[in-house]
Amino acid sequence: MTPDPKKNIRVRFAPSPTGPFSIGNARTALFNWLFAKHTHGKFLVRVEDTDKERSKKKFEKDMLHGLEWLGLLWEEEITRQSDRENIYKKYLGELLEKSQAYYCFCTSEDLEIERQAQLSQGLAPKYGGRCRSSHLEEAKKKLKKESAVIRFKMPEREVSFSDLIRGRVEFNSGLIGDIVIAKSLTEPLYNFAAAIDDYEMKITHVIRGEDHLSNTPKQILIQEALGFDHPEFAHLPLILGGDRKKLSKRFLDRSLNDYEAEGYLSEAMLNFLVLLGWHPVRDREVLSIEEMINEFELKRVQKAGAIFNPEKLEWFNGHYIKNKTVPELVKLIKKFVPEVWFEEKNLLEKAIETEKDRLRILADFSRLADFFFELPDYEKGRLIWKGSSEDLIAKNLAETEKIIESIPEERFSKSNLEIQITPLTEREGRGEVLWPLRVALSGKDASPGPFEIADVLGKNETLRRIKIAIKKSQP
Repeated sequence: MTPDPKKNIRVRFAPSPTGPFSIGNARTALFNWLFAKHTHGKFLVRVEDTDKERSKKKFEKDMLHGLEWLGLLWEEEITRQSDRENIYKKYLGELLEKSQAYYCFCTSEDLEIERQAQLSQGLAPKYGGRCRSSHLEEAKKKLKKESAVIRFKMPEREVSFSDLIRGRVEFNSGLIGDIVIAKSLTEPLYNFAAAIDDYEMKITHVIRGEDHLSNTPKQILIQEALGFDHPEFAHLPLILGGDRKKLSKRFLDRSLNDYEAEGYLSEAMLNFLVLLGWHPVRDREVLSIEEMINEFELKRVQKAGAIFNPEKLEWFNGHYIKNKTVPELVKLIKKFVPEVWFEEKNLLEKAIETEKDRLRILADFSRLADFFFELPDYEKGRLIWKGSSEDLIAKNLAETEKIIESIPEERFSKSNLEIQITPLTEREGRGEVLWPLRVALSGKDASPGPFEIADVLGKNETLRRIKIAIKKSQP
């Protein structure tokens, strides 16, 4: 369904600040934001913090930081449900006065007995309606002595709506029972508060996860009871693990901001998230934010679950790192490396240029490039190429040292090193010459090639490290 261009599109991202800002939250926020941008509408943020015990400011800050990192900036002021008690109280009072809601005094013990009885008969548990016919004035008197919740008087009929992703969806509200919509006049619960806020905020489209599908008929009926028009709905596919089952707690409890802290780029994360359940017009993977906005339509969102693939995220991140300039990476990498490295900025820039194609996350750089700044201590045996003798390795290192010493400073480069040392490798063998040279310069089993390293280090430091290796290699 194509949105009416004359209609002022308004969407909302409405998280509960009761846990970390997860990948699933971020995907929902992105799809709402893209839909708003594509339709020239507005993207709003609502914090659903009516659960006073579990809602935490730290989780709200985590969420807002994640949105800002991704560039998903919102219009208008943030709506916080904790600031709207008087609004909910007004509408709860209206439903109570119209006998479309009522006070329920049933205890938890009463409800459990009823539930077990229904299960024993093979019935789906729902509230039996013991307090449904109570009069409001009598209930108010009773409230002075007993506590009660407020239940919505659920009409028994078919509820249907057109989901912009799933098509026609139908529910029999008679199977739901009278739901609790508030613990008291000042303590609304999710379905009631969300229904009121969507109306008050003039939300035209509710785009959220498939796990909210069962909440939709409840919210539609609450809105109808109050004489509201309900928004259009679109329920996004679940994000699944590689085994096509629900994501493990390890991923669900991980904040999006943890990925930022490890050195994932926001562009890579956006590119990864947009393909979790949506596909562009042409079959391609790398998309700019402008392309996402231009092409985003809900009809291109799939119904089946989207697979979360950490390796794919790493691939995207490596791609975007590779396409950054060295000055850009210098800024991005700052919080991942020792400050002292910035004292040798020329060396740092050369190291980044050498290593950037190997990076998958920015945090890898300090581990991969540390040897440029300080040669690690390494065992003598690491210098030995397969089956070579210590004498041969020492001899080849000495020959390499002489060749490098003969190269003028102004001609010391990767390409010239390769030209000058190739005759030696042809005579003695590539592994016998280049392996000990690479280890001498890096101290590691795995690193860039020796000519690349030497080009970064410069002639003097290259020779100093070769001398250390020669000394180590001697019997």
